[in-house]
Amino acid sequence: MAGWREQRRANGAAARAIGAVKIYGKGETEVRALDGVDVSFDAGELTTIMGPSGSGKSTLMHCMAGLDDVTDGRIFIGDTELGSLNERELTLLRRRQVGFIFQAYNLLPTLTALENMTLPISLAGEEPDSAWLSEVVEAVGLADRLTHRPNELSGGQQQRVAVARALVSRPSIIFADEPTGNLDSRTGAEVLEFLQRASKDLNQTIVMVTHDAGAASYSDRIVFLNDGQISDEMRDPSVDRVLDVVRNLGA
Repeated sequence: MAGWREQRRANGAAARAIGAVKIYGKGETEVRALDGVDVSFDAGELTTIMGPSGSGKSTLMHCMAGLDDVTDGRIFIGDTELGSLNERELTLLRRRQVGFIFQAYNLLPTLTALENMTLPISLAGEEPDSAWLSEVVEAVGLADRLTHRPNELSGGQQQRVAVARALVSRPSIIFADEPTGNLDSRTGAEVLEFLQRASKDLNQTIVMVTHDAGAASYSDRIVFLNDGQISDEMRDPSVDRVLDVVRNLGA
């Protein structure tokens, strides 16, 4: 088991932040959401960001994904510094190298599961890699649901379509914001097991934000934020170990 972990660490960082600062407002209303964050997310790993409400975890994810600018510091996807890109270049990078999974599935109701999966590639005027698409469809267990529309799928199936959509374009990194927040425990476990498999078997890099210790226990590594700074890290987490740290953070 240690072998594949060591191999993925050798793959290098899929994304990293150097001295990331994010400030909202000015004067008395100033909020320092990120306060000099240095962090890297290793290629091929499932990393979770945790912390109390207002700790900066969603802000960090949005800045890492290029959805928001940092006030100071540098953000990289691979070897590309996001701050060096103009708006068009940043849009192209997000389209080609970044995948997103949100708590809301964001599926188009008039499209089939397969059409929803391939929508980002279609919008880019490209064709999906058929072999990779077949592998992803098989991995998410939806081969018999491809012609179904979202209202004909369960919540867990809809979220697996959303996960597949993020994977199909083979992004360098996927950012997942509370991906199981709207799911019951059994269905949530199915999605988390798939995310874990996507990391281990498909070598996909995933960064997930969650407040759920059970969900976080599926990850290879957890980064804990508090008051806009990294306060702790953990590898090979268990629910009990996560809860101990979270209690100390006051989450």
